[in-house]
Amino acid sequence: MNKKIQVTILDDHQNIIDGYVFRLTQSPQIEVAATINYGSELETTLAEHPTDVLLLDVNVPTSAENQNPYPILHAISRLLEIHANLGILVISMYAERGLIRAVMDAGASGYILKDDQNTARDLGSVVMSVAGGGVYFSQKAHQLYIKHLSKESELLTVRQLEALSLCAAYPNNTTAEFSKMMSVSNSTVRNLLSAAYLKLDVNNRAAAIAKAQQLGLITPNQLAQPK
Repeated sequence: MNKKIQVTILDDHQNIIDGYVFRLTQSPQIEVAATINYGSELETTLAEHPTDVLLLDVNVPTSAENQNPYPILHAISRLLEIHANLGILVISMYAERGLIRAVMDAGASGYILKDDQNTARDLGSVVMSVAGGGVYFSQKAHQLYIKHLSKESELLTVRQLEALSLCAAYPNNTTAEFSKMMSVSNSTVRNLLSAAYLKLDVNNRAAAIAKAQQLGLITPNQLAQPK
């Protein structure tokens, strides 16, 4: 008997999780290993529940106590360092070219828009494709991804975007704390952020976060944006 594809789902809306579970369990080759609502639960959950494909909402709270958006750009690269064969399928309402590019550059295996009903109906097949090493985009997301990148998207590197996404998730953290999270020196974090400030034409962390979110380069703040 062939081993079933194990899927973990991260989304902060239970009705959406229920819809994914319903679609996925229609396929006898797929099993839902775990469902979670907060980004902070992700590493522990994957350690406890071996997973082939992660369905990852781009905008969930970091934790019950920290409602800032989970730093998905940092999380994707970190998870792939720990779980080299994990397929990460990002699902989002945000059709933002810069954000799509950033998650794909971080190592995601696809980007699906939540209003893509055709893909939703065929979610099991999409998951099986990703589990087999494939890449999948919603049609609109694919069109955005292959278009000429905006000036801002070209200017900011993957590591600069990762640093900004961490700053957005943990606004009270110090440079030393970010350096540990990114496994780099304090000076590297400072250089990444200062370069991002210059490229975004701002002069502080809060303004850089706001500008990057406005341009669709990192996850928007869910307290101010629609899901």
